[in-house]
Amino acid sequence: MRKALTVLLLLACAACSRETIGFQEQRLSCKAPSFLSPGDRVAIISPSYSTPAENIDSAAAIIRSWGFEPVIGPNVGKVYRGKYAGTPAERAEDLRWALGDPSIKAIICSRGGYGTIRLLDQMTPEDFSAHPKWLVGYSDITTLTEMETRSGVVSIHGAMGCSLLKYCGADHSSTLMRDILMGIIPEYTLDPHPENIPGTAEGILVGGNLCTFSPILGSWADATAGEDFILFIEEVEENMSHIDRLVNTLILNGVFDRCKGVILGEFTDCEANLDFDSVEQMLRSYLDGAGIPVCCGFPAGHDEVNLPLLMGARTSLSVTTEMSRISFHVGGTPVEVHACASDSLLSSRPLMEDEPEMKVSRLERMYNFAKYYDCVHR
Repeated sequence: MRKALTVLLLLACAACSRETIGFQEQRLSCKAPSFLSPGDRVAIISPSYSTPAENIDSAAAIIRSWGFEPVIGPNVGKVYRGKYAGTPAERAEDLRWALGDPSIKAIICSRGGYGTIRLLDQMTPEDFSAHPKWLVGYSDITTLTEMETRSGVVSIHGAMGCSLLKYCGADHSSTLMRDILMGIIPEYTLDPHPENIPGTAEGILVGGNLCTFSPILGSWADATAGEDFILFIEEVEENMSHIDRLVNTLILNGVFDRCKGVILGEFTDCEANLDFDSVEQMLRSYLDGAGIPVCCGFPAGHDEVNLPLLMGARTSLSVTTEMSRISFHVGGTPVEVHACASDSLLSSRPLMEDEPEMKVSRLERMYNFAKYYDCVHR
């Protein structure tokens, strides 16, 4: 009897410990918000770094040209500690305002940077689920899209306000994001990649920027806590050893034991300081024996092409030696899109003579980041 009581006590303590750190295994189930109609209100907020007012105004003009009515968060434009778009409380206030207003149908973040992790303990699942709506962003906005997923709402890993400015919202990445908001859903096909692992999988799409979502493992926003997901990863300007460290964080938390498949996005300007030919080759060294499909080279992340993904959507992944296919089960009208990093940037007008080529140097990309993200004006 005493032995049985001891076992029960240990089991209770283990359960209590898991609950204390916020790790609650569950089967994810997310609902897509309603698609937008002309005239619907779209909020612009700045939950991470600040964005100059002229960039906000230009992004609002593009959103208006799409037929929507942009509304700007009350605290957008504030600067805190030289970088942030207001204090954590002010940024959380704008997010809560946009989520809580039923007349707002979508939220587009102005930019990423750093700082959304400070909002995690100020938000609840009910903030996101009370009035489900599309939330759009990538990079540091991964924290918010993961919160949406754990709250049961589909979001978009895609072009942000500042991303729209470079090509006036006419590039393929931006127009695909716009089309998703209106119910036109891409079904992606990709050419084969040498590091792909063939197979099929279905599950809820989770993840995003590796540096951003790794620290929230074990929190209430940890969308990898269940066993019914496909993991997407992208990164920028992190060397292989740092990426290796973060991937081992996922391994030690059992993420790859639970996921059904992996989609690897862009690893932009990631220094090869380990003896691998590519980040994809390094990650395959961990995934070879996992028995799950791996799709490499999806053009999403911090490079010139950033095709939108529906985070939280039930997703089908098929990887063969001839091609890969990614499709989302959220309703709407499906349209086949060939996902390629060398796709034409512009979807509705020809490339002008004074616009950059598809592939740019690291120096040019750093300048573009400064011009469109870090407050250099012209």
